[in-house]
Amino acid sequence: MSDYSSSVLLLIVLLPGIGTLVNGLLGHRFPRWLVSTVGCASVGGAFGLSLWAGVHIIAANGQERLIQNVYSWITVGGLDISISFTLDSLSAVMALVVSGVSFVIHIYSIGYMHGDPLYSRYFAYLNLFVFAMLILVLGDSLPVLFVGWEGVGLCSYLLIGFWFEDPAKASAGKKAFIVNRIGDLGFLIGMFILFSFAGTLTVDGLAAAADQIPAAWVTAACIMLFVGACGKSAQLPLYVWLPDAMAGPTPVSALIHAATMVTAGVYMVARLSFLYTLSPTASAVVTFVGALTALFAATIGIAQTDIKKVLAYSTVSQLGYMFIGVGVGAYAAGIFHLMTHAFFKACLFLCAGAVIHALEGEQDIRRMGGLRKKLKWTYWTFLFSTIAIAGFFPFSGFFSKDEILWKAYSTVNTDIGWVNYLAFIFGACGALLTSFYMFRLVFLTFHGTSRLDPKVHVHHETPVMSWPLAILAFLAVIGGWPNAAAFFHIHVFEHFLEPIVAASHSVAAEGRWFTENVAAIVSVGIAAAGLVLAWHLYLVRTEGPANLAAFFRRTHATLKNKYFIDEIYDVFPIRFVHGIAILLWKLVDVVLIDGLCVNGPAHLLRGIGFIGREFQSGNVQAYATWIFVGFVAILLYLFYIVGLFG
Repeated sequence: MSDYSSSVLLLIVLLPGIGTLVNGLLGHRFPRWLVSTVGCASVGGAFGLSLWAGVHIIAANGQERLIQNVYSWITVGGLDISISFTLDSLSAVMALVVSGVSFVIHIYSIGYMHGDPLYSRYFAYLNLFVFAMLILVLGDSLPVLFVGWEGVGLCSYLLIGFWFEDPAKASAGKKAFIVNRIGDLGFLIGMFILFSFAGTLTVDGLAAAADQIPAAWVTAACIMLFVGACGKSAQLPLYVWLPDAMAGPTPVSALIHAATMVTAGVYMVARLSFLYTLSPTASAVVTFVGALTALFAATIGIAQTDIKKVLAYSTVSQLGYMFIGVGVGAYAAGIFHLMTHAFFKACLFLCAGAVIHALEGEQDIRRMGGLRKKLKWTYWTFLFSTIAIAGFFPFSGFFSKDEILWKAYSTVNTDIGWVNYLAFIFGACGALLTSFYMFRLVFLTFHGTSRLDPKVHVHHETPVMSWPLAILAFLAVIGGWPNAAAFFHIHVFEHFLEPIVAASHSVAAEGRWFTENVAAIVSVGIAAAGLVLAWHLYLVRTEGPANLAAFFRRTHATLKNKYFIDEIYDVFPIRFVHGIAILLWKLVDVVLIDGLCVNGPAHLLRGIGFIGREFQSGNVQAYATWIFVGFVAILLYLFYIVGLFG
């Protein structure tokens, strides 16, 4: 590639950063139209350049890549790290998703945040997030990736707690930050292990040295890196921050917690696929945790009544599917679901934001209903995205989720193949629940009779908020078509990523085409079953949900209260660690460190000084008295010595 083409990479990263500086430093002096213009144009420019650079990769069928070395960052001993960016087939997909979806959400934010007093700060934070996310996906080494990794964590804290005057919202921001720090410790340990054996942390260097790393240490490093992914991508047991992250503005939920930041862990595993393929144990851990999370979060989603909380647990569940994909070795399928999920989930969150905006802040779906005719644009885009996430043919979610489930069923793993089959079962059950709770959300929000507070005046959509919904809904419909040829064993997306990620190995059996398509039909049948069940309970037998909740009151209470996980965490480890911290503070810090090590010597010296001060009073008579006392003491001592030895 030409140097001119490669130099575009730095500009892709810098444009959102420039937008952050301009709006962050000068935005409070700008009129609002200029703030939004700077914020949107910087991200739109990054998307345009990503598209232009991506065309080079597509034209080469993923066989070429763009590389730009910016400067040497760290050179210490054997460690040599440069700030370098790489655009290959994998990072091209990620850069286009990040910048493209971000651009649409920036435009939507103009309408959603139009009356907020911190308008310029909001766009500065949003630009900063895109800046950090692009560093993450384009960085060609783990330290550079980790800079972006930490950057999006910081932005998550700033944006979740954007309305920091509300203690609950500020607390949600802190919760996200702290939980992610727990995961990041695992990520750092994984990097240390890899460097100790490979002597490098560049992706190319690790790929070249992967075979030289002992198998046990490859497994340890991969599992530690996955701990970081569990924090960033909200998997068990570190998922608890994401539902609370709905405290931030709804466009933030769409951007960070649906389309970009939470997918960073999936991207990291796919980027290091050459390591995970060497460790069946680590891959099995990824698969099992992803499958368990997919089903676990789906069960919680069926009992939630906050429109954003339903979507939040749906996000956690869908991320589980992505980890099933990369865990079973179907890295392309996992990334493909990452892409389609960005389209329909961002659209769902923005539609939820349009509903909340129209209802003056109302988020409880039990107090909605009948909005289909009042919010037509929002209804249809929400419905299309719901059909996509449920997995109906030919919407995007069908092609990506179905591919993951098929790969889980068919991928060969002779040692721990039961994990893959378990993932298939959990994934199929989760798909049924996904269809049920998403259509439950549609019916309770948009269908039936209105349950709105009579004081609420429904505000109609504005074009600046409606057009982004239409764009994302359109992508939610067609976003899976590039992989539609997989039915005929023409895996376009998989072949495009093949130079970067490892290819999956499926069972080669006669009649596979037939069984794969039967599986696809079953997948659609599962989605249809969820739709019919939701329709029957919430539109036909409307008393059914209340009767079921009363009959299974303990189960319903458990699901509604999210298995009481937050309460369990509050007892252990939060209160336990808090108690240990109090003990260390009062015993170790106050008594040992401050008392003995710091204040103790100071008190001793001050006491010695106090005694010495009594001898140095400046009074001649006192000096004479002390001389006489000393003389007598010496004489007595001498008499004692003479008497002892004389």
